[in-house]
Amino acid sequence: MTESVICLSHLYLVSQEEMREMREQPIDPQAEQEIINSIQEVYYSNDSFDMVQHELEKLPPELNLQELEEYRDQLKRQQAAVKRVTLFTQCEWISCFLQELERVTSLQTNLQLAAVICTNARRQLSISKEDFTEASLGLLANQRRRHLLTGLLKSLRTIKTLQRTDVRLSEMLEEEDYPGAIQLCLECQKAASTFKHYSCIRYVKIPATTEQLDVALSKTCKHFDVSHYTRVQLAYTLLEKTQTAMDQLHMHFTQAIHNTVFQVVLGYVELCAGNADTKFQKMQYKDLCTHITQDSYVPCLSDLCKALWEVMLSYHRTMQWHEEQDNEEPPPTTAGAADTEEAVVDHSYVKKKLEHGLTRIWQEVQLKVKAYLLGTDMSNFKYDDFIVVLDVISRLMQVGEEFCGSKSELLQESIKRQSVNYFKNYHRTRLEELRMFLENETWELCPVKSNFNIAQLHEFKFMGQSRSPSVSPSRQVLSSQDQVLSSKDQEVLSLFQHFSQEGNPFERHIDNKDEETEDVLASNGYESDELEKCVYQDYDSDSDVPDELKQDYVDEQTGDVPLKSASRETLRSRKKSDYSLNKGSNAPILTNTTLNVIRLVGKYIQMMNILKPIAFDVIHCVSQLFDYYLYAVYTFFGRNDMYESSGPGLISSRLRTTLNRIQESSSIVHSGPGEDRKEKVPSPHLSQLVVLTASETLYGLAQRVVATESLVFLAEQFEFLQSHLDTMMPAAKKPFLQQFYSQTVSTASELRKPIYWVVAAKALDYEQMLLLMAGVKWDIREIMSQHNVYVDVLLKEFEEFNKRLGDVSRHVRVPLPVSNVLWEHCIRLANRTLVEGYGNVKKCSNEGRALMQLDFQQFLMKLEKLTDMRPIPDKDFVETYIKAYYLTENDMEQFIKNHREYSMKQLANLVNVCLGSHINKKARQKLLAAIDDIDRPKR
Repeated sequence: MTESVICLSHLYLVSQEEMREMREQPIDPQAEQEIINSIQEVYYSNDSFDMVQHELEKLPPELNLQELEEYRDQLKRQQAAVKRVTLFTQCEWISCFLQELERVTSLQTNLQLAAVICTNARRQLSISKEDFTEASLGLLANQRRRHLLTGLLKSLRTIKTLQRTDVRLSEMLEEEDYPGAIQLCLECQKAASTFKHYSCIRYVKIPATTEQLDVALSKTCKHFDVSHYTRVQLAYTLLEKTQTAMDQLHMHFTQAIHNTVFQVVLGYVELCAGNADTKFQKMQYKDLCTHITQDSYVPCLSDLCKALWEVMLSYHRTMQWHEEQDNEEPPPTTAGAADTEEAVVDHSYVKKKLEHGLTRIWQEVQLKVKAYLLGTDMSNFKYDDFIVVLDVISRLMQVGEEFCGSKSELLQESIKRQSVNYFKNYHRTRLEELRMFLENETWELCPVKSNFNIAQLHEFKFMGQSRSPSVSPSRQVLSSQDQVLSSKDQEVLSLFQHFSQEGNPFERHIDNKDEETEDVLASNGYESDELEKCVYQDYDSDSDVPDELKQDYVDEQTGDVPLKSASRETLRSRKKSDYSLNKGSNAPILTNTTLNVIRLVGKYIQMMNILKPIAFDVIHCVSQLFDYYLYAVYTFFGRNDMYESSGPGLISSRLRTTLNRIQESSSIVHSGPGEDRKEKVPSPHLSQLVVLTASETLYGLAQRVVATESLVFLAEQFEFLQSHLDTMMPAAKKPFLQQFYSQTVSTASELRKPIYWVVAAKALDYEQMLLLMAGVKWDIREIMSQHNVYVDVLLKEFEEFNKRLGDVSRHVRVPLPVSNVLWEHCIRLANRTLVEGYGNVKKCSNEGRALMQLDFQQFLMKLEKLTDMRPIPDKDFVETYIKAYYLTENDMEQFIKNHREYSMKQLANLVNVCLGSHINKKARQKLLAAIDDIDRPKR
């Protein structure tokens, strides 16, 4: 190594001398760098490179000495530049090497010194070991053993305390001090864990607090107590089992629902069974529900919903407790970041679990109630009981919507099944009852008050103060305001808020009897009013009319009732709107059967209002009630083939279509959902007590008026209910309701024509008039100034009709539309009888034609004094026929084509009698052929 250092030193000195020489020569660094860059890369390739061979190969074939010398000088310059760079680099490396060599030498010296120190230290340690004695170390060992025994004594005392804590723990659990018990238990467990290395610790028993804590948690499912639940939750928090507690809580709620409903139903089943048979306790809940009797069904359902309400209220209050705890939670601190994060996770879990549990709890409630609903056939229940069932279930669905926002599909589906089944049977029974009522109905007036409206009936109380045709505008506004205020009060508090502390939404309160009492019938059958009595007494003697019959006038067109302060002049003017002796009560004209139908409609709508899914089925059945009543009135009083066929335009095409539809369906057809069977209710028969053949009573006119006008009143009530029915009807089924009103309800008033036509056809002796006209000589030669006797006879018939109509009006009010229809029919029949009589004339002169005009004008003049009807019906029908006697041949042909309202016999008489002596046989045959062409399409 020394020799290497000497060589390097020598080399370093030589290099330094050469460096010094090179530094003395001026060098341009840039020029030198360019020279180095000009060296070919091949010289740097590898160590085996032969430079001489390379340069020789580069020589040209012909050598030029000057070029060779220049090239040689270039190579020398390149060699000198490389040598200088190499020398500079070599000098730098040698300097660094010498510095490192000096450091290595210094390190070697230090290591030799360290070896000497270690040798001395070992020698000193060996001497110290020999100087220490075993007596000193034994003293230290004894001290250590004393310390261990002192710790053992403390441990034994702690173990003894653990053995006595079970008594105190049991006392705290009995006192429901769950947090304290858990705290004590945790301390015992911690101590036991500390001393678990002692074999005796395994014999120490700590009471199982989690089981008792779980029992305490289950108690909150039926009766929620804030302080109790707070202690239980704090105990679970100390156990760090908040999430486990929430899982257990939902299991307890599910079990509480099952146990509650089972105990309620079991109690009623055993009570109704009346024996101590224990077989019911072993039954499944679904099977147990089938043993509920009809009498106990409603109270059991009510108690069932009350018990379920308590469970849902407890769950609701549990959620409220947790929400309040979340709001009162203190802000997190940095010191307890880990605990805070864990608490946030627990709160999030509890919140999600409670929110998901809402749907789960409500689903369990629905399943239990559904099993109860479908366990009994309710088709034979009383209406009031079934309405209570619907009301309870409706209230339960309202609870479900407030509880978790559910639409209660299970309850809706089950109650719909029961409702359709019940309503089908109920509707069938009611139709049979309606047929019985109609067959026993004597069509006497049912005395109701003048201000009667359907809202006064108990069956329509659920609609509130709805607008009625007989309610004044001021009362309508007041009622609507009260209704709005009432709805606002109900919106303020939900069921859970209202019954949070006490009460139950399923408590059945007995309504006030005064509120349910109906006051629609008039006292003693009629009302009295002194003002109206005085007014009527001013017009004619009413000694033979009971005072109770003298009442207000009610407008049949609008249904408005005049105020009590109306003046006598007003009453006088209004009195003329009805037939002369309309001094009876202004109450609506209706019968007991009509009132029963209205009540039945109210019950149907009430059922539909509670259970909207069967709204279409109910409205369809309501339409069948109206159809049945309308068709019964028509068959009793309006269907008479003898007069119906001869009546001109008595039945409109719309009414004819409606009657044919009802007749083709055999009165009423109803079929259950999904069933092909059809059950028909036969048409009713008129009671034998109703006599329609006596001329003194105008062929039962009083009964016909009561029947027809009761139908019109029923149609008015249906019109009043249309808006309510429209809101209940599903959108897809609304065309049915619109068609029912446009094709059926609106045709009720059209029945007046065919019904009163029968009376008008019999009220006057038209056959006698034809006989009298046949005895008149019309081929006179002088103009007469005196009309014929048949005119007086006909007018006398009208006077007798007017008198008998007045007699009828003393017992039953004859509304103005009815009297107008009667007069119109009678006058129309009389005018057509006149034309028929003129059409039977065999010979007639111009003077005879003048006599016809004189007779008819006399008839019109006297008739206008008997009736206020203007214009006189069919007046033009008679006048046109009489004037046709003056037509020429060409005009007669045009007359035949334009006037097809006359019969072929009447037109032929015009041709034969009027033109017979003025035209030839060919012209007469032509006119008769034209008449035959007109009549052919009719055949």
